[in-house]
Parts: sequence; C-alpha cells; structure tokens
Amino acid sequence: MIIESDRERLLQEHNLKWIGRDLGATEMVTVSRWNPEDFRGDYFIFSGLIPYDLVDEALSEQHISGVVENMWPEPAAYRSDRESPVIYFRWGVDEDVYGTEPLVIGRQFSKMKENYFEISEEFRLFHNLYHDRKTDTYIKIDDAGNEETVATVKSNEVQIRLKEIRQFLAVKEMYLSMLFEFNEYSEHSLQELGLSDDEPLDFRRESKRDGFMCWKYNHYGDPWCQEFQSASWLRGRRLIKPLPKSKSGFGDFAEEPKYAEFIVDVDENGDEVYHTCNPRELRVVSGKNPNAPWDFTPVHFRKRVLDKYYSEPSKYTVSDSIVRCGLWSMKIDNHHSSDKVCVCLDELGISLPYAEQCHWSQPQYNIPPEGGVSETFYRRMVQGKWASSDQPDILFKQSYEQLQKACDERLGWQLLRSLGSEDEYRFQRLRVPVNNEQCHFDDLVQDLQTILIESINVKSLKRLLPAPEKANLKVKRSIEILGEVLSFYSIEDADRRISFLQKLQALRSEGSGHRKGRGYQKIAKYFGVDSLGQQEAFIAILEQALDTVDFLISVVQSGKLSGKCSESM
Repeated sequence: MIIESDRERLLQEHNLKWIGRDLGATEMVTVSRWNPEDFRGDYFIFSGLIPYDLVDEALSEQHISGVVENMWPEPAAYRSDRESPVIYFRWGVDEDVYGTEPLVIGRQFSKMKENYFEISEEFRLFHNLYHDRKTDTYIKIDDAGNEETVATVKSNEVQIRLKEIRQFLAVKEMYLSMLFEFNEYSEHSLQELGLSDDEPLDFRRESKRDGFMCWKYNHYGDPWCQEFQSASWLRGRRLIKPLPKSKSGFGDFAEEPKYAEFIVDVDENGDEVYHTCNPRELRVVSGKNPNAPWDFTPVHFRKRVLDKYYSEPSKYTVSDSIVRCGLWSMKIDNHHSSDKVCVCLDELGISLPYAEQCHWSQPQYNIPPEGGVSETFYRRMVQGKWASSDQPDILFKQSYEQLQKACDERLGWQLLRSLGSEDEYRFQRLRVPVNNEQCHFDDLVQDLQTILIESINVKSLKRLLPAPEKANLKVKRSIEILGEVLSFYSIEDADRRISFLQKLQALRSEGSGHRKGRGYQKIAKYFGVDSLGQQEAFIAILEQALDTVDFLISVVQSGKLSGKCSESM
C-alpha cells in the first residue's frame, strides 16, 4: 500500500488535476504557497500580474522555469549602463522588460523582525477591503452591508476569492500568472515503484499545454536528499483571465443597476400588479411616465420584513419612520398597529441596493395594498406637519432616551444605568411582536426586564438615603431600593409603578427564567396573556413600561433627587 501510494504521488496526477481544476467564482484560490508542508513533499506557488502581450511568452516552453514571479519585491534605483540615467523601479525590476507586478508581497527585515506576507495595497483599495488583523482575513462589505471574506493570509498560504481577482484584472487589463512547482519524494527506488528512468531526459521533460496552463514533469532516481531514493517534480504556469470590464462592478465600467418589482395594485380580476421601483420609470409631478404608478405609491409589507434588521442590531437600526444600515437608510411607515409596514415605491429604488430590494420583494413580505398609510406617516410625508407616533415600542424608546438625557442634565448619573455593549442589542430589538409565538414573547420580556430592572442604579440610589435608612437596604433588591428612595422623598404615585416592575420581574422569573408552572400561569393571567394573546399582552406591558419611564422622567425633572444625603442625617 505504501509503495502504491508513493507511486501515485510521484506520478503527480493529483497535483496536476488540482492546479488545473475548474474554478468557481466564489472559490478561494491559492495564489501563493511556500515552504515544505511535510517531509515527503514540498509545494510552491508564486503569483504575479502580467499584461496581455506577455501571455503567449509566459506560457512558452522556455519560460516555464525561466521566469519567477517575484514574491519579495524591493524598490530599487539603478542605471542599465554607464550612459543611462538612474531610474526608480517600484518593484525592483524594469516592468517594461519583465512585465510583472506582485499580487502578494513578502516583507523581510534582515532577520531583525519576523517576515510576513500581505495582499497588494492596490488590490485592497480597489475592493475597499477591511483587514481583520486578529485573523489576518480581508473582508468586503457590499452595498447592502453584508460581509464576505475575500482573502486570507496564513503562515504558508495566501488565498483570494476568484471573483475579486478577475474583477481587479479586468480594470488592470492584466492576467494573473501562477507559477507552480510540486516536488514529491519517496524512500523507494524507481524500480520498486514501477517507474522507468529509461526514457530520454528530453522526453520526460517535454512541455505540455492546455489552454491557459502549461507544465513539465519529470521523475528521477538518486535525488539530492539522501533520505530518499526517488523523486519527481511538476513545474508549470497557470493563467487566470480577467472578467469583461462591464462585469468588474467598478465605476463607470459597471453594468446598469438592477431594480426589483413590487406589488403596487390589484386589477379587476384580482391579479396582483407589479412594477419596478426604478425611479426613472415612475410617474412624477413633471408629467414624465404618465402611465406608470406615482413615485410616492405606497407599497405594503408584512412587519416580518423587519425581522432581519431587528435580529442584527449591531448592523441595522429600526426606529421611528426609518430603517438604516451603515451604508443605506430608508424611510418607512412603521406606525401601523396592524401587521403592516409601508414604503413609497421610489424610496425602495433610491435607498436600497438591489440585494436588499430582493429581500423586501419576497412573496412572504410584499403583499397587495389594503387601506392607506398611517395617520402619522400621512401628516409627516404628505402634509409636511409634525406628528408623533402612537406605537408603544417607538414611544418607549423615545422616552427612555429622554430619561437618559434628563438624568445627565439634572443628576449627573443615570437612574437606569446605560446598557453595555453586550446588552445594547436588547434595546435595539425591542418592539411590538409580530405574532403570538411564546419564545418571541419571552425574549421581549427578558429584554424589557434587563432595560428597566437589572439596570436600576442601586449604588447611586443608596447615596440618596441617610445612614439609618441605608442600613435597612442590605437584603433588599433593586426594585425595593428604588421604592424606598421614592418613598423617602415623598414621590407621589410611585407605588403603582413599583408594583408594575415587581410583576414584570415575576413574569420574567416564572417564564423565561425557569420552567413554566403555576407561578407563570398566575402572573401571565394578570397580564392577560391567555385572554389577549402574546402580541396584545406585550403591547399592554409596553404601555405600562412607557408610563413608568415617563413617571421617572417627571421625578428627575422635579429636582427632588438632585441632592445627595449627608451621612450624618
């Protein structure tokens, strides 16, 4: 078995098949590899960019081993002869003669610092790649805000995705040349392996070419390394051709943008009517495209279309009348109490990249129009008037931010401690649930409990009480401590809000905090979960939470908590 395995290795058919395989657009291509991988074989791949006019020469027999793509370029300045002027060469060689430039650059520092490899700066800038230094990966962020790994650098290998390579080559008007060499060794002789060394050397080294790849192969006995009796080498070059410039996606070379179609109406037969969101093909006040839908035609969606954005709060934000990513934002009508969101048709085309339009146009989200836009949206967008939202999740977030601001201005500390980076997502994703799923309800209750109860600033609240009262707080929890402070300062109507917080704490503890039992059934009944359903019950909870936050704002603004009690009181 070992002899047969060594024979297959030395024939190198597996290496030839691997280097010459068909490459998919999303495949990570090994553009550089160096140093032995194991003691019985070593493999090298070096890459460089070459212009169109050097393609045939690079694939010719005399250049299979004669030209080496430079992996360690160093700037140089020299003259070709005594009479010539000194010329600066960016890569250390005359590009007019050698015609190559590196895609991967090796850096070395006279052994004073560790060597390393990096991707060409021009390639990184061309694709605007983010370099994650912890993992040494290069990440591309598209117009929709999606992240994709384009390149990885390891200790002995660099891989780059084919699509980005070919896009870069298109604009550069160059090919990628990959010079490869695979060496295999065996402790067995050629005779033991069933390999002949009787053929003429020139025959064994005969050059072969298939399209944009050429190679030579040879096996031989008595290799330079005394540990082995036989060896073989496979040397050659493979070229990667560029994409057409129109497929490069770069600047004016890029193709015309795509636009998705959305349901804008229902005809007399009940069939859905679709139309593109391309702003140039919509009816406008000036009279252009008179037979097309108006640019402000409202397109209707189920609120579940926003699930994607709520589930990734580090990337997206959904707030009053807007959903935004770092690279785009879109005005929306999210003031419907029903399961609906509306967006103007032209807004979908102007604000969203095509990939994001496709998300909104999916049949499970895009629905036929029924009814109009919300009163809030109508007053803002059509009448141009100020209008507040009536949605409890939006109002709660607005009041919470007002409380934070009031505490900064009047107290100098937060009554509800600001959420840390690990918990900030709970605030961002808080909303009216779109269904009656128990798991969704439990998560939202947990989020609200974290925001309102776990964030109570116990340490600062205790400072507001004199020593005798403070001594009685050692065994009390955060809600009770808040209640003691409000009672000490004779804050009216505090009991109702404290009671709500205690019941919310019980709902969380008996629900998502533990296995549900009689305790949960009792507190769930209080909040009307069985009679109203999870969706309506949480709306009622949010309204009570909003009332509690507004109450705390009034307490802070009253100035009653602005002073710090003296320890001698």
